[in-house]
Amino acid sequence: MPKRYWYVIMTYIIMQLSGAFLVPFIDMLNIDRFTFSVSWSIISFVAALVITLLLLRPDMRQGSDRNASGAGGIIGWSALGVAMAYMAQYAAVIIETMVLGIKPGSENTMQIMEIARAAPIFIIIPTIIAPILEEIIFRKIIFGSLYKRMNFFIAALASSIIFGLVHMDVTHIITYTGMGLVFAFLYVHTNRIIVPIITHMAMNTITVIAQFSIDPEELDQMLEQWEKMQMILIGG
Repeated sequence: MPKRYWYVIMTYIIMQLSGAFLVPFIDMLNIDRFTFSVSWSIISFVAALVITLLLLRPDMRQGSDRNASGAGGIIGWSALGVAMAYMAQYAAVIIETMVLGIKPGSENTMQIMEIARAAPIFIIIPTIIAPILEEIIFRKIIFGSLYKRMNFFIAALASSIIFGLVHMDVTHIITYTGMGLVFAFLYVHTNRIIVPIITHMAMNTITVIAQFSIDPEELDQMLEQWEKMQMILIGG
């Protein structure tokens, strides 16, 4: 793996941990914790993205592979990718709820939406910045490096599990893994990292819009109805 890839990974890790190191100084400076957390999250994500793009300039100069999809393919596969990712997510949810007995609903998503409702500007992280960083790191760098040494499934599975663990939502690791497998497939099939990036952005944006259009109480009722339907289906 080129050194610049390691630097990108280090940048991402530092970005994720940076907020924790600054917590002790918040009270000292008499700053509102929520305001600081939102502001620092945006600043650190933007900084990490800029640094990542600067480090990957050699990759950008290399140009596209001959077998890479053109503009039409990028648009088509991005749209199809959204459908594929949702199917994978739905299948994962069925396995988690009906086989493993895990309650539907991601705590990670809930926390993000709570912050977004209080500070709408925070939305730029899950809808734009995070998808770009995550696809570059987990698909281009981690999956891409593993794929050179092993078959597609093992490389995609390993990178997808890491992708799920980083979201710190182990309970729904199957959902994150399923989505990661789809993103890896899109990357290999099109030879364009922009395709899983667009797909990832679209999925997160749809989720954010859907969450904003549904009252939290209504969402809780929908989850309760899902649990009741699950019990009926499995004869509970």
